[in-house]
Amino acid sequence: MTATSSSTSSVVIVGGGLAGAKTAEALREGGFDGPVTLLAREDELPYERPPLSKGYLAGTAEFADAVVHPEEWYAEHDVDLRRGADVVALHPVDHEVELADGSRLEYGALVLATGSEPRTLPIPGADTALTLRTRADADRVRAHFGTGKRLVVIGAGWIGLEVAAAARGAGTDVTVLEAAELPLLGVLGPEMGQVFADLHREHGVDLRLGASIAQISATGVRLEDGTEIAGDAVLLGVGVRPRTELAEAAGLDVDNGVLVDAWLRTSDPDIYAVGDIANQDHPTLGHRLRVEHWATALNQPATAAAAILGGDDGYDRLPYFFSDQYDLGMEYVGHAGRDDIARVVVRGDLGAREFVAFWLDDSDRILAAMNVNVWDVVDEVRPLIVNRVVVDPDKLADPGTAYADVGR
Repeated sequence: MTATSSSTSSVVIVGGGLAGAKTAEALREGGFDGPVTLLAREDELPYERPPLSKGYLAGTAEFADAVVHPEEWYAEHDVDLRRGADVVALHPVDHEVELADGSRLEYGALVLATGSEPRTLPIPGADTALTLRTRADADRVRAHFGTGKRLVVIGAGWIGLEVAAAARGAGTDVTVLEAAELPLLGVLGPEMGQVFADLHREHGVDLRLGASIAQISATGVRLEDGTEIAGDAVLLGVGVRPRTELAEAAGLDVDNGVLVDAWLRTSDPDIYAVGDIANQDHPTLGHRLRVEHWATALNQPATAAAAILGGDDGYDRLPYFFSDQYDLGMEYVGHAGRDDIARVVVRGDLGAREFVAFWLDDSDRILAAMNVNVWDVVDEVRPLIVNRVVVDPDKLADPGTAYADVGR
C-alpha cells in the first residue's frame, strides 16, 4: 500500500497534546492552507508530558516551558484551537466528528491523537489513589512532597521511578511497591533492572519487590501478607492504556492501539493516528509497534501531515526515550522485545553507572541500546541498528573500539 495524494479540504485533529499540536504545525509547514481544527480535551494549551514526571514535578521547571506553542501561534497560523472540547463520536461515512454539545465538524482528513490514560488496578480502594497524566495530576502529586510527608508508589516503571526520584529530591519518604522481582524488568531485563533498583535504594527509597497489594486507602496500602504501609498519599504508576474508544466505535481496526500503516493511515484512508495510540507497521523494524514515548508524539505528525498532502515517505524512525533520575541520565534507542533478546553486552563501568548497554539478538545484531551517563552515543549507534550490522560482542564491549569498527 502506498500513500496517495488527495484533495483534502479540511483537517480535524482530535487530541490536544504534543502529537496534536505538532500535526497542526506540520500541516502548515507543509503548505496546507485549508481549515485546521485542533480539538483539545484539556483546558490547557497543548503541552509536552515528560516534564510532568521530571522538571515540572520536581519544581525545577515552569509549566510554560512544556507548552508546545504560545497561544498566539494558533491565531497566527490560522489553527482553530478549541480547548475543553470533548469528542464523543466519529462518523466516518459522513466525514464528521461529534462533540459533547451535539455539534458536528466536517473533515476531509481526520487525525486521531487521543493519547493514553493511566491504568488502574482491580483492587479495593484503587479509585482513591493518585495518577499522573495531566498538569492537574502533577500539581496534586507535588502537593504531597516534602520533609515529613510519606508517599507510596505502586509500580516501578518509568513513571513510578521518576516520581519517586522527584519526591526524594524534595525530602519525601518514599516506598515503591513492585509486583515483579526487579524494576523495569519487562522493559530492560534483570541486569539493567538491578541498576535501577540499586540507584533508588541508594537514594533512600524503600523498594519492595514481589509485592502483592490487597487494598489501597487514604492512609496507605495493605499487602496480601497483612503488612500495612502508611502513606499520606498513594500513586498508581502501573502503565497506561491507549484511548482507542472513539476509533473502535467508528469501526476502525484496533488491536493494542489503532492499526496504522507506514504512513500512519488507519483502515479508513481518510483517518490517521499518531502518538500513543498508533500501532504502526514499522518499515525499519519489520513488525508492528506501538510506542508510548515523547519522541513518537514529536515526530510521527510530520509523516501523517505529509501523507495527507500526498507524500510517499513512511515513518521509519527508531523508538527513542530518555529518563532522568537523581544523578542518572539515560537514553534508549531501538526496540528489544523480551523474546528477541539473546544477550546484553555492556561497554563501560556498570558499577559507576557510566556505560552503554546493548541488547543483541541470536545473530549478534543490535536490537536496542541504552546509554547511561555517557553522551553523544545515539547518533553513532542508530545506524548499526537500522542497517542490522552483525557485531563482534567483544569489540562492542570495548570502549577503545570505535562504533564504526564493531562489525565482524
